[in-house]
Amino acid sequence: MPDARLAEILRAATALGSALAVVGTMHELVNLRMLRRPSDHPEPVASAVSVLIPARDEAHRIAPTVRSVLAQLNLPNVEILVLDDGSTDGTADVVHRAAGGDPRVRVLTGSVPPLGWLGKPHACAQLAEAACGDILVYVDADVVLAPTAVAGAAAMLRGPHAPDLVSVWPRQVAAGALGHLVQPLLAWSWLTTVPLRIAERSRRPSLAVANGQFLAMRADALSCAGGWAAVRDAVLDDIGLARAVRISGGRTGVVDGSAVATCRMYATGRELSAGYRKSLWAAFGSPAGAAAVGAALCLVYVLPPAAALTGSRIGALGYVAAVAGRLPARRWCGRGGAGDVLDAAGHPASVLALLGLVMASWVGRRRGTLRWKGRAV
Repeated sequence: MPDARLAEILRAATALGSALAVVGTMHELVNLRMLRRPSDHPEPVASAVSVLIPARDEAHRIAPTVRSVLAQLNLPNVEILVLDDGSTDGTADVVHRAAGGDPRVRVLTGSVPPLGWLGKPHACAQLAEAACGDILVYVDADVVLAPTAVAGAAAMLRGPHAPDLVSVWPRQVAAGALGHLVQPLLAWSWLTTVPLRIAERSRRPSLAVANGQFLAMRADALSCAGGWAAVRDAVLDDIGLARAVRISGGRTGVVDGSAVATCRMYATGRELSAGYRKSLWAAFGSPAGAAAVGAALCLVYVLPPAAALTGSRIGALGYVAAVAGRLPARRWCGRGGAGDVLDAAGHPASVLALLGLVMASWVGRRRGTLRWKGRAV
């Protein structure tokens, strides 16, 4: 191909990528204006509430979670169930000490997942079976809640047009260089691509957004969706469950939980890499789907800044738009001050790091080497 023709194609691709970056950021700004947030002063919840915490080898971090759940306000009828899912590190003992004999807390002993079940869905299914509440609130063992978090989430399930399942997206506490590169992409991705208010009204499974770190749902909606058995083998069980609720005729929604919940998923880059590798292969459906998404991300967020380095003004525009779109993610994964600006400026590197993890995930999937907490995925 003649050099002139190649240069023309690259200029056109840069222009397209930059235009899409601008559109993505504008769409994100609209979403931010419409994004719902739990009330700071929710009314007492009249329904019975079950707070459910699946835990496997979480002794090093579950105590703050339990204490924060015990400190919840406006929950006159609440039970707290913790499922010890085959832990070998004394997780149950830590929970008992953190509970201090509070009768609202019960520790359940989980059973081995049967054939065809992954560990997390099976743990969640056991908790649902033991729960007595009309509202089920799932909280991961690495999440710490503000005192009004559960009541605020439960309040969003009330009303004639309320969703049946609400994903309250916590603030992520990132660690290390890889964490600050990759973790902000969690909230950024759905803010940029999903029309949230349209998604709330729609029952299309493809528009479901969910994060299993903090989920509130009606117990009858879970039953109608087929329970956790509907996603028994799903690596991304949270998104799978939201889709199952929609398929059964229910609605789901995502809300900003950055002010009421924090989550420290990974303490090191190695943990983050292992955590993402176990599940990213399932995010895009197939290797071809992953390749298509990767190509689109490179077109929109890698090519324009690369072109800007050669003097392209349109490339510079696309890069600035991408950085501007990345900055709002600091609400869910920021470190404050200049650090947030540096993280946003490194957005092309974030995208490339994510794509590297996607490739590693598919390699592990094909080789059958993916494991999480001692179990095959």
